[in-house]
Amino acid sequence: SGKPIIGRVWPGDTAFPDFSHPNATPYWTKQVQDFYQQVPFDGLWIDMNEVSNFVEGSTLGCPGDSPLENPPYKPGLGGDHLRTKTLCMSARNYNSTQYNMHSLYGYFEAVSTMSALKTVLRERSLVISRSTYPNSGSHGGHWLGDNQSNWPDMQLSIPGILAFNMFGIPMVGADICGFNSATTPELCTRWMQVGAFYPFSRNHNTIGAPEQNPTSFSHMYSDPMRNALQVRYSLLPSLYTLFWQAHAQGATVARPLFFEFPSDPSTLSIDRQFLWGSFLLISPVLDEAEITVKAYFPADRWYDFYTGMGFDSKGESRTLKAPLDTINLHLRGGYVSVKQTADLTTTASRMNNFTLTVALSAEDNAEGVLYLDDGVTIDAYETGHYSYITYTVSNNTLTSSNMEHSSYTPENGKYIEEIDVLGVKSQPKAVTLNSKPLTGFIYDATTQVLVVKLDSENVIINSSFKLSWL
Repeated sequence: SGKPIIGRVWPGDTAFPDFSHPNATPYWTKQVQDFYQQVPFDGLWIDMNEVSNFVEGSTLGCPGDSPLENPPYKPGLGGDHLRTKTLCMSARNYNSTQYNMHSLYGYFEAVSTMSALKTVLRERSLVISRSTYPNSGSHGGHWLGDNQSNWPDMQLSIPGILAFNMFGIPMVGADICGFNSATTPELCTRWMQVGAFYPFSRNHNTIGAPEQNPTSFSHMYSDPMRNALQVRYSLLPSLYTLFWQAHAQGATVARPLFFEFPSDPSTLSIDRQFLWGSFLLISPVLDEAEITVKAYFPADRWYDFYTGMGFDSKGESRTLKAPLDTINLHLRGGYVSVKQTADLTTTASRMNNFTLTVALSAEDNAEGVLYLDDGVTIDAYETGHYSYITYTVSNNTLTSSNMEHSSYTPENGKYIEEIDVLGVKSQPKAVTLNSKPLTGFIYDATTQVLVVKLDSENVIINSSFKLSWL
Protein backbone atom coordinates (compact mmCIF):
# COMPACT_ATOMS: atom_id res chain seq x y z
CA SER A 1 0.00 0.00 0.00
CA GLY A 2 3.00 2.31 0.36
CA LYS A 3 2.09 3.01 4.00
CA PRO A 4 4.36 2.19 6.97
CA ILE A 5 3.94 -1.37 8.17
CA ILE A 6 2.84 -1.52 11.80
CA GLY A 7 3.89 -4.26 14.18
CA ARG A 8 3.86 -4.49 17.94
CA VAL A 9 6.84 -4.38 20.30
CA TRP A 10 7.34 -3.20 23.91
CA PRO A 11 5.74 0.26 23.52
CA GLY A 12 2.72 -1.17 21.65
CA ASP A 13 2.03 -0.41 17.99
CA THR A 14 5.38 0.20 16.33
CA ALA A 15 6.66 1.42 12.95
CA PHE A 16 10.09 0.30 11.74
CA PRO A 17 12.43 2.78 10.01
CA ASP A 18 13.87 1.50 6.74
CA PHE A 19 17.55 2.01 7.52
CA SER A 20 18.51 1.04 3.98
CA HIS A 21 16.83 4.23 2.70
CA PRO A 22 19.22 7.13 1.93
CA ASN A 23 17.09 9.45 4.08
CA ALA A 24 17.15 7.12 7.09
CA THR A 25 20.40 8.35 8.64
CA PRO A 26 19.42 12.05 8.64
CA TYR A 27 16.03 11.07 10.14
CA TRP A 28 17.69 8.86 12.76
CA THR A 29 20.26 11.53 13.60
CA LYS A 30 17.43 13.91 14.48
CA GLN A 31 15.81 11.26 16.70
CA VAL A 32 19.13 10.65 18.45
CA GLN A 33 19.66 14.40 18.88
CA ASP A 34 16.20 14.89 20.36
CA PHE A 35 16.66 12.01 22.78
CA TYR A 36 20.14 13.20 23.78
CA GLN A 37 18.73 16.59 24.75
CA GLN A 38 16.42 14.81 27.17
CA VAL A 39 18.80 12.09 28.41
CA PRO A 40 22.53 12.63 27.78
CA PHE A 41 24.30 9.37 26.96
CA ASP A 42 27.63 8.01 25.69
CA GLY A 43 26.43 5.18 23.45
CA LEU A 44 23.36 3.30 22.28
CA TRP A 45 22.18 -0.26 22.70
CA ILE A 46 19.93 -1.23 19.78
CA ASP A 47 17.75 -4.22 20.54
CA MET A 48 14.97 -6.25 18.89
CA ASN A 49 16.37 -5.41 15.47
CA GLU A 50 16.08 -8.74 13.65
CA VAL A 51 13.30 -7.23 13.26
CA SER A 52 11.50 -8.70 16.28
CA ASN A 53 7.73 -8.36 16.32
CA PHE A 54 5.11 -9.54 18.81
CA VAL A 55 2.57 -10.20 16.03
CA GLU A 56 2.98 -12.20 12.84
CA GLY A 57 3.95 -9.85 10.02
CA SER A 58 1.89 -6.82 10.98
CA THR A 59 -1.20 -5.81 12.92
CA LEU A 60 -3.14 -6.13 9.66
CA GLY A 61 -1.61 -9.46 8.63
CA CYS A 62 0.28 -10.12 5.38
CA PRO A 63 -0.79 -10.62 1.75
CA GLY A 64 -1.93 -14.20 1.36
CA ASP A 65 -1.18 -14.40 -2.33
CA SER A 66 2.49 -13.37 -2.18
CA PRO A 67 4.95 -16.20 -2.94
CA LEU A 68 7.38 -14.48 -0.55
CA GLU A 69 5.08 -15.26 2.37
CA ASN A 70 4.96 -18.97 1.51
CA PRO A 71 8.18 -19.92 -0.29
CA PRO A 72 8.71 -23.57 -1.24
CA TYR A 73 11.65 -23.82 1.17
CA LYS A 74 12.14 -22.25 4.57
CA PRO A 75 14.59 -22.71 7.44
CA GLY A 76 13.61 -24.21 10.76
CA LEU A 77 11.55 -21.64 12.65
CA GLY A 78 9.59 -21.25 15.84
CA GLY A 79 6.41 -21.06 13.75
CA ASP A 80 4.94 -22.06 10.44
CA HIS A 81 5.89 -18.98 8.41
CA LEU A 82 8.92 -16.79 7.72
CA ARG A 83 6.98 -13.87 9.19
CA THR A 84 6.78 -15.58 12.60
CA LYS A 85 7.82 -12.99 15.23
CA THR A 86 8.97 -10.60 12.51
CA LEU A 87 7.64 -8.55 9.56
CA CYS A 88 5.85 -9.63 6.39
CA MET A 89 8.36 -10.96 3.89
CA SER A 90 6.56 -9.00 1.15
CA ALA A 91 7.02 -5.68 2.95
CA ARG A 92 8.91 -3.20 0.80
CA ASN A 93 12.28 -1.77 1.67
CA TYR A 94 13.84 1.10 -0.26
CA ASN A 95 15.28 -1.07 -2.99
CA SER A 96 14.02 -4.59 -2.31
CA THR A 97 11.72 -6.66 -0.13
CA GLN A 98 11.93 -7.74 3.47
CA TYR A 99 12.45 -11.28 2.15
CA ASN A 100 15.80 -10.16 0.75
CA MET A 101 16.68 -7.55 3.39
CA HIS A 102 15.61 -9.21 6.64
CA SER A 103 19.09 -10.28 7.76
CA LEU A 104 20.51 -6.82 6.97
CA TYR A 105 18.14 -4.79 9.16
CA GLY A 106 20.34 -4.76 12.26
CA TYR A 107 23.43 -4.01 10.19
CA PHE A 108 21.89 -0.97 8.51
CA GLU A 109 20.54 0.26 11.84
CA ALA A 110 24.03 0.01 13.38
CA VAL A 111 25.50 1.99 10.46
CA SER A 112 22.91 4.75 10.87
CA THR A 113 23.22 4.73 14.67
CA MET A 114 27.01 5.09 14.71
CA SER A 115 26.81 7.86 12.11
CA ALA A 116 24.21 9.66 14.22
CA LEU A 117 26.29 9.32 17.37
CA LYS A 118 29.36 10.81 15.70
CA THR A 119 27.28 13.78 14.56
CA VAL A 120 25.55 14.32 17.90
CA LEU A 121 28.36 13.55 20.36
CA ARG A 122 31.29 14.67 18.17
CA GLU A 123 33.47 12.08 19.84
CA ARG A 124 33.93 8.31 19.82
CA SER A 125 30.95 6.28 20.93
CA LEU A 126 29.66 2.72 21.22
CA VAL A 127 26.84 0.80 19.56
CA ILE A 128 25.79 -2.62 20.82
CA SER A 129 23.41 -4.46 18.51
CA ARG A 130 21.56 -7.73 18.94
CA SER A 131 21.30 -8.35 15.19
CA THR A 132 24.52 -8.33 13.16
CA TYR A 133 25.84 -9.16 9.71
CA PRO A 134 29.30 -9.35 8.14
CA ASN A 135 31.00 -5.94 8.58
CA SER A 136 28.85 -5.05 11.60
CA GLY A 137 32.07 -5.01 13.62
CA SER A 138 33.12 -1.82 11.80
CA HIS A 139 30.14 -0.01 13.32
CA GLY A 140 29.51 -1.58 16.71
CA GLY A 141 29.54 -4.61 18.95
CA HIS A 142 27.20 -7.44 19.86
CA TRP A 143 25.93 -9.42 22.79
CA LEU A 144 24.88 -13.01 22.48
CA GLY A 145 21.19 -12.48 23.22
CA ASP A 146 18.83 -13.72 25.89
CA ASN A 147 20.60 -16.54 27.72
CA GLN A 148 19.60 -18.50 30.80
CA SER A 149 21.03 -18.29 34.29
CA ASN A 150 22.54 -21.76 34.25
CA TRP A 151 25.93 -23.43 33.98
CA PRO A 152 25.54 -24.75 30.41
CA ASP A 153 24.80 -21.26 29.06
CA MET A 154 27.88 -19.87 30.81
CA GLN A 155 29.94 -22.64 29.19
CA LEU A 156 28.47 -21.89 25.75
CA SER A 157 29.34 -18.20 26.05
CA ILE A 158 33.02 -18.93 25.35
CA PRO A 159 32.55 -20.50 21.90
CA GLY A 160 30.06 -17.69 21.24
CA ILE A 161 32.55 -14.89 21.84
CA LEU A 162 35.29 -16.76 19.98
CA ALA A 163 33.03 -17.28 16.97
CA PHE A 164 32.09 -13.60 16.77
CA ASN A 165 35.73 -12.58 17.00
CA MET A 166 36.35 -14.81 13.99
CA PHE A 167 33.36 -13.14 12.29
CA GLY A 168 35.11 -9.76 12.65
CA ILE A 169 32.95 -8.51 15.54
CA PRO A 170 35.46 -8.40 18.42
CA MET A 171 33.37 -6.27 20.83
CA VAL A 172 31.19 -9.14 22.02
CA GLY A 173 30.01 -10.68 25.26
CA ALA A 174 27.21 -12.60 26.92
CA ASP A 175 24.81 -11.40 29.63
CA ILE A 176 26.93 -12.14 32.70
CA CYS A 177 25.12 -14.23 35.36
CA GLY A 178 22.38 -14.96 32.83
CA PHE A 179 19.38 -13.00 31.52
CA ASN A 180 16.39 -15.28 32.14
CA SER A 181 15.51 -16.97 35.45
CA ALA A 182 17.31 -16.52 38.76
CA THR A 183 21.06 -16.92 39.15
CA THR A 184 22.79 -18.32 42.22
CA PRO A 185 25.64 -16.71 44.18
CA GLU A 186 28.15 -19.36 43.07
CA LEU A 187 27.08 -19.28 39.41
CA CYS A 188 27.17 -15.49 39.33
CA THR A 189 30.62 -15.41 40.94
CA ARG A 190 32.07 -17.82 38.41
CA TRP A 191 30.31 -15.99 35.58
CA MET A 192 31.61 -12.62 36.73
CA GLN A 193 35.10 -14.11 36.74
CA VAL A 194 34.96 -15.37 33.15
CA GLY A 195 32.83 -12.39 32.07
CA ALA A 196 35.53 -9.98 33.24
CA PHE A 197 37.46 -11.26 30.22
CA TYR A 198 34.70 -10.99 27.65
CA PRO A 199 35.69 -8.17 25.27
CA PHE A 200 32.26 -6.64 26.04
CA SER A 201 31.68 -7.21 29.75
CA ARG A 202 28.15 -6.58 31.06
CA ASN A 203 26.09 -8.08 33.89
CA HIS A 204 22.45 -7.95 32.73
CA ASN A 205 19.16 -9.71 33.49
CA THR A 206 15.48 -9.51 32.72
CA ILE A 207 12.99 -7.23 34.41
CA GLY A 208 11.53 -8.76 37.54
CA ALA A 209 14.41 -11.19 38.13
CA PRO A 210 16.33 -11.07 41.42
CA GLU A 211 19.18 -8.57 41.63
CA GLN A 212 22.52 -9.97 40.46
CA ASN A 213 24.93 -7.04 40.54
CA PRO A 214 27.94 -7.73 42.78
CA THR A 215 26.71 -5.53 45.62
CA SER A 216 23.58 -7.68 46.00
CA PHE A 217 25.70 -10.58 47.30
CA SER A 218 27.69 -11.09 50.50
CA HIS A 219 31.42 -10.39 50.59
CA MET A 220 32.10 -14.10 50.10
CA TYR A 221 30.87 -13.64 46.53
CA SER A 222 31.22 -9.93 45.81
CA ASP A 223 34.93 -9.83 46.69
CA PRO A 224 35.92 -12.41 44.02
CA MET A 225 33.73 -10.56 41.51
CA ARG A 226 35.44 -7.27 42.33
CA ASN A 227 38.88 -8.88 42.13
CA ALA A 228 38.21 -10.22 38.63
CA LEU A 229 36.98 -6.81 37.45
CA GLN A 230 40.04 -5.14 38.95
CA VAL A 231 42.28 -7.45 36.92
CA ARG A 232 40.35 -6.46 33.80
CA TYR A 233 40.68 -2.76 34.62
CA SER A 234 44.39 -3.15 35.34
CA LEU A 235 44.88 -4.70 31.89
CA LEU A 236 42.96 -2.01 30.01
CA PRO A 237 46.08 -0.71 28.19
CA SER A 238 46.73 -4.18 26.75
CA LEU A 239 43.03 -4.75 26.00
CA TYR A 240 42.83 -1.35 24.28
CA THR A 241 45.85 -2.28 22.17
CA LEU A 242 44.12 -5.53 21.16
CA PHE A 243 41.07 -3.56 20.03
CA TRP A 244 43.32 -1.26 18.01
CA GLN A 245 44.87 -4.30 16.35
CA ALA A 246 41.36 -5.55 15.56
CA HIS A 247 40.50 -2.15 14.05
CA ALA A 248 43.71 -1.62 12.09
CA GLN A 249 44.75 -5.17 11.25
CA GLY A 250 41.63 -7.33 11.51
CA ALA A 251 42.99 -9.29 14.49
CA THR A 252 40.91 -11.02 17.14
CA VAL A 253 40.69 -9.82 20.75
CA ALA A 254 39.40 -13.01 22.40
CA ARG A 255 41.17 -15.82 20.59
CA PRO A 256 40.88 -19.63 20.47
CA LEU A 257 44.01 -21.52 21.36
CA PHE A 258 44.33 -23.04 17.89
CA PHE A 259 44.84 -19.55 16.43
CA GLU A 260 48.15 -19.34 18.30
CA PHE A 261 49.03 -23.04 18.20
CA PRO A 262 47.66 -24.29 14.87
CA SER A 263 50.00 -27.28 14.69
CA ASP A 264 48.83 -28.64 18.06
CA PRO A 265 45.78 -30.87 17.40
CA SER A 266 44.86 -30.83 21.09
CA THR A 267 43.89 -27.15 20.80
CA LEU A 268 41.31 -27.66 18.05
CA SER A 269 38.46 -28.72 20.32
CA ILE A 270 39.20 -26.47 23.31
CA ASP A 271 36.21 -24.23 24.06
CA ARG A 272 36.50 -23.91 27.84
CA GLN A 273 39.65 -21.76 27.72
CA PHE A 274 40.60 -18.80 25.57
CA LEU A 275 43.31 -16.21 25.04
CA TRP A 276 43.47 -12.46 25.07
CA GLY A 277 45.59 -11.83 22.00
CA SER A 278 48.78 -13.86 22.17
CA PHE A 279 49.77 -13.12 25.74
CA LEU A 280 47.09 -14.14 28.31
CA LEU A 281 45.48 -17.56 28.83
CA ILE A 282 42.14 -17.60 30.68
CA SER A 283 41.08 -20.91 32.30
CA PRO A 284 37.80 -20.36 34.20
CA VAL A 285 35.75 -22.73 36.35
CA LEU A 286 32.58 -23.53 34.38
CA ASP A 287 31.00 -26.27 36.50
CA GLU A 288 29.10 -26.14 39.76
CA ALA A 289 30.84 -26.88 43.07
CA GLU A 290 34.27 -27.25 41.46
CA ILE A 291 37.38 -25.95 43.22
CA THR A 292 39.84 -27.18 40.60
CA VAL A 293 40.01 -26.71 36.85
CA LYS A 294 41.69 -28.84 34.21
CA ALA A 295 43.61 -26.53 31.89
CA TYR A 296 45.58 -27.30 28.76
CA PHE A 297 48.91 -25.58 28.22
CA PRO A 298 50.30 -25.74 24.67
CA ALA A 299 54.05 -26.23 24.32
CA ASP A 300 55.57 -22.96 25.52
CA ARG A 301 56.63 -21.20 28.70
CA TRP A 302 53.78 -20.01 30.95
CA TYR A 303 53.70 -17.86 34.07
CA ASP A 304 51.13 -17.67 36.83
CA PHE A 305 49.57 -14.21 36.47
CA TYR A 306 49.41 -13.61 40.22
CA THR A 307 52.76 -14.94 41.43
CA GLY A 308 54.93 -14.76 38.31
CA MET A 309 56.08 -18.35 38.82
CA GLY A 310 56.92 -19.94 35.48
CA PHE A 311 56.99 -23.41 33.98
CA ASP A 312 57.66 -24.99 30.61
CA SER A 313 54.92 -27.08 29.02
CA LYS A 314 55.45 -29.75 26.39
CA GLY A 315 51.74 -29.56 25.50
CA GLU A 316 49.94 -30.94 28.53
CA SER A 317 46.88 -30.64 30.77
CA ARG A 318 47.25 -29.64 34.39
CA THR A 319 44.77 -29.64 37.25
CA LEU A 320 44.88 -26.23 38.90
CA LYS A 321 43.55 -25.13 42.24
CA ALA A 322 40.55 -22.85 41.70
CA PRO A 323 38.79 -21.86 44.93
CA LEU A 324 35.82 -19.55 44.63
CA ASP A 325 38.01 -16.45 44.86
CA THR A 326 40.27 -17.46 41.94
CA ILE A 327 40.16 -17.48 38.15
CA ASN A 328 43.32 -19.01 36.74
CA LEU A 329 45.26 -16.70 34.43
CA HIS A 330 48.63 -17.35 32.82
CA LEU A 331 50.97 -15.07 30.92
CA ARG A 332 52.67 -16.59 27.89
CA GLY A 333 56.42 -16.43 27.72
CA GLY A 334 57.83 -14.21 25.01
CA TYR A 335 55.41 -11.30 25.44
CA VAL A 336 55.39 -7.88 27.10
CA SER A 337 52.07 -6.67 28.49
CA VAL A 338 51.10 -3.32 29.99
CA LYS A 339 48.98 -2.57 33.04
CA GLN A 340 47.66 0.45 34.91
CA THR A 341 46.53 0.53 38.52
CA ALA A 342 42.83 -0.38 38.54
CA ASP A 343 40.37 2.27 39.65
CA LEU A 344 36.60 2.62 40.02
CA THR A 345 36.01 3.55 36.37
CA THR A 346 37.85 3.19 33.09
CA THR A 347 38.27 6.97 33.01
CA ALA A 348 39.90 6.98 36.45
CA SER A 349 42.05 3.96 35.57
CA ARG A 350 43.41 5.77 32.52
CA MET A 351 44.80 8.47 34.82
CA ASN A 352 47.00 6.04 36.75
CA ASN A 353 50.62 5.18 35.99
CA PHE A 354 51.82 2.12 34.10
CA THR A 355 53.50 -1.19 34.88
CA LEU A 356 55.24 -3.26 32.21
CA THR A 357 55.30 -7.04 32.64
CA VAL A 358 58.00 -8.86 30.70
CA ALA A 359 57.32 -12.59 30.47
CA LEU A 360 60.54 -14.07 29.13
CA SER A 361 60.48 -16.97 26.68
CA ALA A 362 62.58 -20.09 27.19
CA GLU A 363 65.21 -18.30 25.07
CA ASP A 364 65.01 -15.21 27.33
CA ASN A 365 63.37 -13.05 24.64
CA ALA A 366 60.10 -11.13 24.55
CA GLU A 367 58.19 -8.59 22.47
CA GLY A 368 55.10 -6.45 22.72
CA VAL A 369 53.33 -3.35 21.51
CA LEU A 370 51.26 -0.59 23.07
CA TYR A 371 48.79 1.68 21.32
CA LEU A 372 47.74 4.90 23.07
CA ASP A 373 45.28 7.64 22.21
CA ASP A 374 42.90 9.87 24.17
CA GLY A 375 40.01 7.42 23.92
CA VAL A 376 37.50 9.93 22.55
CA THR A 377 38.81 11.52 19.34
CA ILE A 378 37.06 10.15 16.28
CA ASP A 379 39.48 8.50 13.84
CA ALA A 380 42.45 9.14 16.14
CA TYR A 381 44.47 6.41 14.43
CA GLU A 382 43.57 7.55 10.92
CA THR A 383 44.51 11.17 11.72
CA GLY A 384 47.76 10.26 13.48
CA HIS A 385 46.69 11.42 16.96
CA TYR A 386 48.22 8.49 18.82
CA SER A 387 51.41 6.86 20.03
CA TYR A 388 52.58 3.39 19.06
CA ILE A 389 55.31 1.85 21.20
CA THR A 390 57.18 -1.40 20.61
CA TYR A 391 59.00 -3.46 23.22
CA THR A 392 61.75 -5.97 22.48
CA VAL A 393 63.81 -8.00 24.92
CA SER A 394 67.08 -9.75 24.17
CA ASN A 395 70.43 -10.14 25.91
CA ASN A 396 68.94 -9.08 29.25
CA THR A 397 67.82 -5.72 27.85
CA LEU A 398 64.32 -4.32 27.39
CA THR A 399 64.19 -1.74 24.61
CA SER A 400 61.22 0.62 24.31
CA SER A 401 60.85 2.44 20.98
CA ASN A 402 58.25 5.00 19.99
CA MET A 403 57.86 3.76 16.43
CA GLU A 404 55.03 5.88 15.04
CA HIS A 405 53.76 9.28 16.05
CA SER A 406 54.19 10.93 19.41
CA SER A 407 51.34 13.36 19.09
CA TYR A 408 49.57 11.82 22.06
CA THR A 409 50.96 11.66 25.58
CA PRO A 410 48.59 11.15 28.54
CA GLU A 411 48.17 14.29 30.60
CA ASN A 412 47.79 12.19 33.74
CA GLY A 413 49.12 8.72 34.43
CA LYS A 414 51.89 9.05 31.87
CA TYR A 415 54.79 7.51 33.78
CA ILE A 416 56.04 3.95 34.08
CA GLU A 417 56.23 3.25 37.79
CA GLU A 418 57.34 -0.38 37.67
CA ILE A 419 58.75 -3.04 35.34
CA ASP A 420 58.37 -6.70 36.32
CA VAL A 421 60.55 -9.25 34.54
CA LEU A 422 59.42 -12.87 34.87
CA GLY A 423 61.79 -15.77 34.35
CA VAL A 424 65.09 -14.16 35.38
CA LYS A 425 67.17 -17.21 36.25
CA SER A 426 69.65 -15.65 38.67
CA GLN A 427 70.10 -12.63 40.92
CA PRO A 428 71.15 -9.61 38.82
CA LYS A 429 74.27 -7.87 40.01
CA ALA A 430 73.06 -4.56 38.60
CA VAL A 431 70.11 -2.96 36.84
CA THR A 432 70.53 0.09 34.60
CA LEU A 433 68.19 2.50 32.86
CA ASN A 434 69.83 4.05 29.80
CA SER A 435 73.17 2.98 31.33
CA LYS A 436 72.32 4.72 34.61
CA PRO A 437 72.59 2.36 37.62
CA LEU A 438 69.37 1.82 39.57
CA THR A 439 69.06 0.79 43.20
CA GLY A 440 65.29 0.29 43.37
CA PHE A 441 65.02 -3.34 42.36
CA ILE A 442 64.08 -6.57 44.12
CA TYR A 443 64.74 -10.13 43.00
CA ASP A 444 62.81 -13.17 44.27
CA ALA A 445 64.88 -16.30 43.74
CA THR A 446 61.90 -18.59 44.38
CA THR A 447 59.63 -17.13 41.72
CA GLN A 448 62.52 -15.79 39.56
CA VAL A 449 60.78 -12.42 39.33
CA LEU A 450 62.72 -9.17 39.06
CA VAL A 451 60.79 -6.05 40.15
CA VAL A 452 62.27 -2.71 39.10
CA LYS A 453 60.78 0.40 40.70
CA LEU A 454 60.88 3.53 38.52
CA ASP A 455 58.78 5.89 40.64
CA SER A 456 61.49 8.53 40.85
CA GLU A 457 62.82 8.17 37.29
CA ASN A 458 59.99 9.98 35.44
CA VAL A 459 59.99 7.54 32.52
CA ILE A 460 57.16 8.62 30.22
CA ILE A 461 55.20 5.75 28.73
CA ASN A 462 55.78 6.73 25.10
CA SER A 463 59.48 7.50 25.50
CA SER A 464 62.35 5.44 24.13
CA PHE A 465 64.59 3.81 26.74
CA LYS A 466 66.68 0.75 27.56
CA LEU A 467 66.48 -1.22 30.80
CA SER A 468 69.20 -3.81 31.39
CA TRP A 469 69.81 -6.37 34.13
CA LEU A 470 73.33 -7.68 34.42
